[in-house]
Amino acid sequence: MKIDIINRHMQILEKYANLLVHYCLEIQPGERLYISTTTLAQPLVREVYRAAMKAGAHVDVKMAFREEAKIFLDHANDDQLAHVSPLQKEAMENYDAYLAIRAPFNLKETQSVDPEQRKKRSKALAGMNETYFTRTADRSLKRSLCQYPTQASAQEAGMSLEEYQQFVFNACNLFSDDPQGEWLKVRASQQKVVDYLNKADVVQYKSKKTDITFRVKDRIWMNSDGQTNMPSGEVYSAPIEDSVNGVVFFDYPIVYMGQDVHNITLWVEDGVVVKWDAERGKEVIDEVMKIPGANRFGEVAIGTNYNIQRATKNILFDEKIGGSIHMAVGQAYKQNGGLNKSAIHWDMISDMKDGGQIIVDGILIYENGEFIIF
Repeated sequence: MKIDIINRHMQILEKYANLLVHYCLEIQPGERLYISTTTLAQPLVREVYRAAMKAGAHVDVKMAFREEAKIFLDHANDDQLAHVSPLQKEAMENYDAYLAIRAPFNLKETQSVDPEQRKKRSKALAGMNETYFTRTADRSLKRSLCQYPTQASAQEAGMSLEEYQQFVFNACNLFSDDPQGEWLKVRASQQKVVDYLNKADVVQYKSKKTDITFRVKDRIWMNSDGQTNMPSGEVYSAPIEDSVNGVVFFDYPIVYMGQDVHNITLWVEDGVVVKWDAERGKEVIDEVMKIPGANRFGEVAIGTNYNIQRATKNILFDEKIGGSIHMAVGQAYKQNGGLNKSAIHWDMISDMKDGGQIIVDGILIYENGEFIIF
């Protein structure tokens, strides 16, 4: 029985790896692939490495060890904080593909780090991050972000490790005989929504505690179909920066900078967040709003993955919850035509399944977590 369980797990990881290599990253012979993760993800890394080698890629791997980030931020001097890894810089500037596999040891390990150390490190990485956003926007750098189930993420989600594995694999359609085929169906379904929204101007999100409007004329709505994020299931754009007005309430819990933030309310005037509150973690928002560009929105989106129906405090999954919307303060994605720049991009999520509405140019297109016109 135990051998059967192990074999099934390895089969799933093999399917996962093939999906990442062939669908998400579309690896071609001779391309260079950079993989970034932790040592906990070694079983998946092996399978990705195998699939990528069979595809003819040149593969480099960076695997972080337990508390590497904390040790660095606790003890690095200014010279060390300013240092940028030559391999990572080369990957962001010249590699063809980048796979980031989330596999945390401890989601709170950097919670107590000195904020000044964070700021210095963020400043040092700003140039490389700009390159990353530019190259992923035009897909000269093919990128995918995915999750390897670890005990830390399972615990944060309130699940056993086995339950969390099932959750992750189901969200990625890995129990299907043809995972890639399932994601192609998602692509086709979401394209109808994207085509409609790309003709839109004024969008309104409305629910019991939210009434916020923004304009998206000439901005680009993207079909997030599992290529750049696995799992995915969302359509997203960037609002015209000074067009956002109203109040928005985010009821799904979020972990940011290792700290819990619950029930966020933002008041917005002409694109600027002028007031904020939270049932828990307001001090985190206080710090974030000090970061240049963090008081404006870089993203507006609608979650469409109905295989995800519970919050796990993991933005990779939570922002895709079918029947939710999210907005992000900070950096805009260049592929949407967004102009806002910031060192952060912080997604905040709201449930729309209990009376939520999306109104586009005066037409109700979405109600109670479902599109009603497609």
